[in-house]
Amino acid sequence: MKNNLNKRIYVAGHRGLVGSAIVRALRKRDYSTILTRSHAELDLKDQAAVRAFFAENQVDEVYLAAAKVGGIHANNSYPAEFIYDNLMVQSNVIHEAWRAGVKKLLFLGSSCIYPRLAEQPIREEYLMNGALEPTNEPYAIAKIAGIKMCESYNRQYGTDFRSVMPTNLYGPGDNYHPENSHVIPALIRRFHEARKAGADKVVIWGTGTPRREFLHVDDMADACVHVMELERPTYEQHTSPMLSHINVGTGEDVTIREVAEIIRDAVGFKGEIEYDTSRPDGTPRKLMNTGKLSALGWQPSIRLTDGIRGTYESFKSEVDA
Repeated sequence: MKNNLNKRIYVAGHRGLVGSAIVRALRKRDYSTILTRSHAELDLKDQAAVRAFFAENQVDEVYLAAAKVGGIHANNSYPAEFIYDNLMVQSNVIHEAWRAGVKKLLFLGSSCIYPRLAEQPIREEYLMNGALEPTNEPYAIAKIAGIKMCESYNRQYGTDFRSVMPTNLYGPGDNYHPENSHVIPALIRRFHEARKAGADKVVIWGTGTPRREFLHVDDMADACVHVMELERPTYEQHTSPMLSHINVGTGEDVTIREVAEIIRDAVGFKGEIEYDTSRPDGTPRKLMNTGKLSALGWQPSIRLTDGIRGTYESFKSEVDA
């Protein structure tokens, strides 16, 4: 069945890394009515405001990309904010979308929902089969609740609320805060500033040995729209009512040391890389099994070296603006 390009699509979190990429992906496919609201225009933690928004806008589909996100330091520093803000935002959007009769919703989670020592590569059914990584447990708990909320509304009310679990994302529009950002944007900034300052080394937290999978955000957005455009029977053929989420990744991982060297080369930093082994590594390895998504007809297209090079060019345009 051909998609209705005039449907009214609300992208929650359109200014963030993922939300902005989803807007780009929708526009690329010629969807004509994309609704967005800034935080100043709509506080998603305010249930009455969210209810009013849905009542006024006759939304057909929702991409729920709004979330409080950050790296190890941010998660350790603000655990209460990470669990409260995310629970409130997703609960309000999911519940009010159902109340307003929204036909379809996509909830975006995170690979940190899986057990810290999950067997690799991580399959969807490993959810809740072991202890979480302590450094981001509050965030992970909130994201697990979001998946289960979507499943519960599907079971009780017959909604078509889907969930995707992306691996580590990077790309244009990322958060480059020196302490609160994820590994790729943090290292891009650190190497850039070291090169400009003529420094002889860059210090990186941990041992450099943990393995991570990285997906360009434009690939992630493409996968999100692909999943939303699937006919419901096709989606449900590859999921189950209480195991409905789908992993999104590349199926390949690299060490932190390897990604640091890719970033060093992209930035043009000529100094050394030093590892501060007194700092935490986080989860030893996180690689997603993406078999379900592959079976549904989607594959990534952006290589890590190319994606990092393009992301650095975007970062330079932001800091030089």
